Amino acid sequence: MRYLSGTGEKEAFDAINTAAEIARGSKCLRSKCGAVIIADGVMIGAGYNSPPGDEGKDVCEKDYLPKDFKSDKTCCVHAEQRAIIDAVSKHPDKVKGSTLYFARLGRNNRKEFSGRPYCTICSKMALDVGISEFVLMHEDGICAYGTTEYNTLSFEYRE
Repeated sequence: MRYLSGTGEKEAFDAINTAAEIARGSKCLRSKCGAVIIADGVMIGAGYNSPPGDEGKDVCEKDYLPKDFKSDKTCCVHAEQRAIIDAVSKHPDKVKGSTLYFARLGRNNRKEFSGRPYCTICSKMALDVGISEFVLMHEDGICAYGTTEYNTLSFEYRE
């Protein structure tokens, strides 16, 4: 991982702000997330987290999962997944080598700092399509992770 500075940091901040705006469309009851994929300075994919089919729900299924549940513990399709699907469907020739930027909004729709890499589903999808980096906004700066590193860290994460 590396912390960005200068022009790279400004470009990442702009992309994260765009992802945050996209997150506002989320119908998730817990947190609103957005992701954009950029290739050669152009946004080629975007997505936000929401239940499948973008259907609103009255309750979050996560609240009713047993502690020993062994799969993804959210009822939403992740923002990263939707951004990858969007990019692959619209710009399949530009996905390899691209960068994914992620943003999370709090209850007041303000950007929050991202946690450390934890989602093996999103990291495996990104690896499979050839995305080069994940970029997150942490308390100590904007951080770029190589996708292989992001995947490794995601498998190491413990709740």
